[in-house]
Amino acid sequence: MAKARFITFEGGEGAGKSTQVALLVEALRGRGVSVVATREPGGAPGAELIRRLLVEGEAGRWDPGTEALLHSAARRDHVLRTIKPALEQGSWVVSDRFADSTVAYQGAGQGVTAAELARLYRLIAGDFAPDLTIVLDLPVEEGLRRAAGRGGKEDRYERMGPDFHERIRAAYADIADAHPRRWSAVLITARPCV
Repeated sequence: MAKARFITFEGGEGAGKSTQVALLVEALRGRGVSVVATREPGGAPGAELIRRLLVEGEAGRWDPGTEALLHSAARRDHVLRTIKPALEQGSWVVSDRFADSTVAYQGAGQGVTAAELARLYRLIAGDFAPDLTIVLDLPVEEGLRRAAGRGGKEDRYERMGPDFHERIRAAYADIADAHPRRWSAVLITARPCV
């Protein structure tokens, strides 16, 4: 059996991360691999409580620094209570978002510096990182249209406007360029392929 791996899916709103996580988990389980599906923010009991603070409510409810701290607190709980224990038991972990989302959303999207985010990450996770990150990329307008179709209360980020989401999309491209050995990009077109 291959070593347990930590795989993350990243991308803007409506890119299909949750769908792809479910498909990969199903495929791995079909091959007899023990796998844990998880998400951020969330993925552990305390982190799920923090999730509600982050994804519900008014778009401007937190300043960028506070928001980065909340994501970091949720991530620490997620890493310590879900991700690392699963990996130590030999299970693969597939996550809908991880720390690259904070770099994109709170960094490029909201202006928290890369140095500040790197310090926070080292504090909560040290040198721990995914083995593979797959970023799903599609035009912002299409992603927001898809996300609007989901409905529900977890729409705080979707309401932050197209300029915010364009900065996030560009940030994911920059992160992928900076970490080519860990990242794999998948372009999603607005129209189905024939």
